Amino acid sequence: MDPFIGLILGLLGGSGVGFFIVRTIVTKSNQKKLEDINKSSDLELEKARITATRIVDDATNRAEKIISKAEAKNDAIKQQKILESRENFNKLKSEFESFKNSQMIDLKERELKIGLIEKDAKQLKQEIEIREAEITTLRENLEKQLKIISKKKEELENANEERIKQLQQIARLTESEAKELLLQAVKAKASNDAMAMEKEIIENAKTNANKEAKKIVIQTIQRMCAEYTIENSVSVFNLDSDDIKGQIIGREGRNIRALEAATGAEIVVDDTPEAIIISSFDPIRREVARLSLKRLVADGRIHPARIEEVAAKVKKQLEEQIVEIGERTIIDLDIHGLDPYLVRMIGRMRFRSSYGQNLLEHSMETANLCAVMAAELGLNPKQIKMAKRAGLLHDIGKVAEEESELSHALFGMKLCEKYKEHEVIINAVGAHHDEVEMNNIISPIVQACDAISGARPGARREILESYLKRINELEELAMAYEGVSKAYALQAGRELRVIVESEKVTDQYADDLAFMISQKIQDEMQYPGQVKVTVIREKRATAFAR
Repeated sequence: MDPFIGLILGLLGGSGVGFFIVRTIVTKSNQKKLEDINKSSDLELEKARITATRIVDDATNRAEKIISKAEAKNDAIKQQKILESRENFNKLKSEFESFKNSQMIDLKERELKIGLIEKDAKQLKQEIEIREAEITTLRENLEKQLKIISKKKEELENANEERIKQLQQIARLTESEAKELLLQAVKAKASNDAMAMEKEIIENAKTNANKEAKKIVIQTIQRMCAEYTIENSVSVFNLDSDDIKGQIIGREGRNIRALEAATGAEIVVDDTPEAIIISSFDPIRREVARLSLKRLVADGRIHPARIEEVAAKVKKQLEEQIVEIGERTIIDLDIHGLDPYLVRMIGRMRFRSSYGQNLLEHSMETANLCAVMAAELGLNPKQIKMAKRAGLLHDIGKVAEEESELSHALFGMKLCEKYKEHEVIINAVGAHHDEVEMNNIISPIVQACDAISGARPGARREILESYLKRINELEELAMAYEGVSKAYALQAGRELRVIVESEKVTDQYADDLAFMISQKIQDEMQYPGQVKVTVIREKRATAFAR
């Protein structure tokens, strides 16, 4: 409902209510004034009608104005919406056209691709058909050729058999004998080729492995500083006067014989002024004889009974000293848990030597070298202690009191087994001269450190005869090869120079000869450190001007 119409109806309703109220008031008041009231009410009614008419007109005008404004606004909104709808329609239409165009382009491209693929497929099909025809033809040709080959093979076999018979008649050799000669020739060539390959492989391995190995060994040696004392097989006992020599000799030499029987050492009394020489390859016996002589000379009572008594006391004291030396050694090296017998054997090392090198000093140095090398290799603390322990015990077989036909390495391994050492240490002791296969990282460390300790300049002193024998063996070994004219061992047997005849030996064979000689030395000889083999081949041309 329109608000203005409602307002008009409200005014009319109000007028009616006022009319009834006036009428009621007039009725109740005075009948006399009824006419006046009626008149006045008529007047009021007329006024009200006029007012209501004016209000209705105003409301109608206002309503018409509002309706016209609303219609104008509605038309504007309608026109705007129509315009927006048209714009959206145009936009969607353009987007659809562009999408349609793109789809058409894609369809055309796909049609082109499909056409190309169909064309390629047709060509491929034609090629396959051509190839199948060619293969069929080739198969037929192959079958024909195989028949021809089989026929030729039969003819060739027959001809070969005939030729073998003719060759056997000419060479006076059977087929098996000819095969044997051919196999020997092939075997010789294969042996040379294999030797060359072996040499190349070994050289490559040395090139790669020697760098790190040398670095570790050099670092280990640089971290060690040890003194060397060369042990002799004789001891000199100094005297205050030559007059005492007569007492030591005794009547008809009985004192010397008693001393030699009690100590096991040889007593040499000669023209050397104020000195007696004690000779024995057993340092313990020499030490017993030296201490016994020292006590006897200081006491002045020298006779067979006294000599036996003093020698027995010295042996007992020396045994105690040996145990003390062993205990002090393991304390210095921080090694624990050794069996008392092994401790005693370590003490005995102090009085033994190997190639002139004191065995205890060598073992202690080897133990320290093993610990250093194990640390350089990055082993854990437990393995480092185990390496040191194995280094100390590696030559324990040299000082055993029992006689055995085993080598000192194997006998030392048995001692370590007997006294319940660790399996790693047992293997390291037994394998340090390659008599037992190595099965752990400690074994090669002990072997390397043993070689380092023994191969240092001045560490060991060899007997002259064995040294000369080894030098001669080196030269004779090289001279045994064909084409060698001269061989010289240099640097105390650490280098072997081989001079070959250039007419008989080629450059390639010279390389092979150096390798073969080095391998033979390695397999057949024992030597400290390493031996360098140098093969020299030179061509000399000589002419005389007369």
